[in-house]
Amino acid sequence: MTELKNLKVELRRFKRRVWVAGLFMALAFGVLLLRLVILQVLRHDAYAKQAESNRTAVVPIVPHRGWILDRNGVVLASNYSAYTLEITPSEIQTEDVDALIAQLGAIIHIEPRDIKRFKKLRAEAKDFEPIPLRMRLSDEEVARFTAQRFRFPGVDVQARLFRRYPLDEVASHAIGYIGRINQKEKDELEDESPETEANYKGTDYIGKQGIEQSYESLLHGTTGVEQMEISAGGRALRQLGAVPAQAGKNIVLSLDIKLQKLVEDAFGDRRGALVAIDPRNGEILAFVSKPTFDPNLFVDGIDEANWSALNESINKPLLNRALRGTYPPGSTFKPYMALAALEKHYRSPSFTIYDPGYWMFGKHKFRSAEEGGLGVVDMYRSIVKSSNVYYYSLANEMGVDAIHDFMAPLGFGQKTGIDLEGEATGLLPSQAWKRARFKNSKNPRRGDWVPGETISLGIGQGYNNFTMLQLAHAVSILASGGMNYRPHLAVATQDMATGQRTPLPQPAPIAMGFKPENIAIVRHAMIGVTQEGTSRRAFTGAKYISAGKTGTAQAVTMGQHEKYNAAKLEEHMRDHALYIAFAPAENPTIALAVIVENAGFGGDQAAPIARRVFDYWLLGQYPSEQDLAAVSKGQAAAPIGVPRRADDVPLTPEP
Repeated sequence: MTELKNLKVELRRFKRRVWVAGLFMALAFGVLLLRLVILQVLRHDAYAKQAESNRTAVVPIVPHRGWILDRNGVVLASNYSAYTLEITPSEIQTEDVDALIAQLGAIIHIEPRDIKRFKKLRAEAKDFEPIPLRMRLSDEEVARFTAQRFRFPGVDVQARLFRRYPLDEVASHAIGYIGRINQKEKDELEDESPETEANYKGTDYIGKQGIEQSYESLLHGTTGVEQMEISAGGRALRQLGAVPAQAGKNIVLSLDIKLQKLVEDAFGDRRGALVAIDPRNGEILAFVSKPTFDPNLFVDGIDEANWSALNESINKPLLNRALRGTYPPGSTFKPYMALAALEKHYRSPSFTIYDPGYWMFGKHKFRSAEEGGLGVVDMYRSIVKSSNVYYYSLANEMGVDAIHDFMAPLGFGQKTGIDLEGEATGLLPSQAWKRARFKNSKNPRRGDWVPGETISLGIGQGYNNFTMLQLAHAVSILASGGMNYRPHLAVATQDMATGQRTPLPQPAPIAMGFKPENIAIVRHAMIGVTQEGTSRRAFTGAKYISAGKTGTAQAVTMGQHEKYNAAKLEEHMRDHALYIAFAPAENPTIALAVIVENAGFGGDQAAPIARRVFDYWLLGQYPSEQDLAAVSKGQAAAPIGVPRRADDVPLTPEP
């Protein structure tokens, strides 16, 4: 009886186990079936896409970067093809890449910086993408490697495009340069839009300064794609399809590169800047900052020695003086003060003062450059002979805020909006500016405007600090009769394939509303400067009439009782030489502002450069080598030697 009872119990237990096992099996198959439905039905498209992605890879095709040309078609930035030694990690037959590079180094010279760059690029690239190890192989190096290529699977020589600046240092501050994309720039591309980020896949370079930076989106072009079938090991098997890249647009500048080189040569080893503008449309004809630099040094990443030489030089060759250098305008400010006096009815043209060589404000004596003064001075003579006393008195009458409110619309202390990034604002003082400047000072009265601070503003000193671009822009407004055009360098894009040019849109000019008779009075006085005034020596024998104004601005402030003596000062503490001008006076086609740092009198050092600019632009005359050498040393006023025809100067478009 006991055995039968145990059998029944065991049978019931067995049946329960069978049911539990069956239920578990059913649930397991149910889970598998559910998973199958999810994978094959609900998420079929996503996984099919992922599977296809594992089978294929999209390789970017980098577009040809657009060229940069001057107004006459001279090539300022181009591309050229050169051989590069490249390694494809998925195809090499060794894990020891360092040993492989060492073996290659026995055939082709490889520097530590090449290895450093390679490792950085490898960390960012896919295994099937070729990574450059050595750039710009010589024909001999290509031949040496080709003879032993069989020893290095996964290593090959490929032709790549490289950026070139054929005129080296000429106009480098305007053109800018390209360099490797850094992390900050990558982040900015990602933040801009997914499309922008995708357009830079496979691109190692981006515009860093100048036109290269400002017109990056047009110069870069559109990246293409090549779809490749790859093996499980990442090896490329065959091409499945491709979308070709679209080359970037060429950018045509308003610069005349022969004029640009003329000015750079005229500066020689001196520091300074010059901006020349067509007052009829705002086109920049020359944009000079000296000293300059060779942008070719930056294309593949500048080496330490060259970087130190540029960055640590006391002459600051990387500083764009035309765009970012700010200087007191000195007496070049006087024509605008005269225009303000006429427009705001502070003075009439015939109003006179007596200039004894100084002007007293309380117990403080403001000096003039001329011992004994100029005697009786009206507005015309105040500009032609550059009377300080006249403008000390005028500034005191106007006050700082009236000066500020008149000068700001002319562009002083304001950004011009030029199509270059990094423009400096300069400083046009006002009472509000000083209060804001010193609002956190421990002395609550430090932000108060002191009346004596106004006096020096009248002769372009004091807090006044402007760029040469701002001065050139202001004088172009005078030259155009009161029309304000936005200064710009780029005038058109050019299709790389067809050569067709498309003008770039520019904002409409702004009429300043000055009375024509007031502008005529100031312009007449500026003509007198070149005929009988402070720049007459520089324009002796000129076959045209120009208008100008010299300026000599303090680099350091002298004490009230100190007398300026250049011979006793270090070179970098001496006065700056300035000149503003336009020509021909009756119908101007060019206006400019120039500064030669620490050079002294503007009529001797800056005006002669302006004379060569006008001779070239108006007469087609290029200075002789003898004349250029003399100007660059500050030893020539009027031209010496026989000028060359501009067409004879060997600076022609690149084929």
